Amino acid sequence: MKKSDSHRLRKAILEVINAQIRDNDPPETKQNLIRLQENGFSEEEALKLIGYVVASEVFSVLKEKRQYDKEKFISALNDLPRLPWEKEV
Repeated sequence: MKKSDSHRLRKAILEVINAQIRDNDPPETKQNLIRLQENGFSEEEALKLIGYVVASEVFSVLKEKRQYDKEKFISALNDLPRLPWEKEV
């Protein structure tokens, strides 16, 4: 992936997050942004973690050829800072 492609992808993911926060849909996006910041993450770090969840869900939808799973997405947000691909210990 070229650097410009990577930059566009990050920008698109941030636009998704900002739209979710603005539209309060799902409200868990904003709730978890606040929760992560209250637990010591900077806004940038918290947005990056949420972005990983967005990217993971998009990747899964494309790879598995399935519909967006809002409940799975919310569950992954609530599990942060544990990332969706990290196994439970």
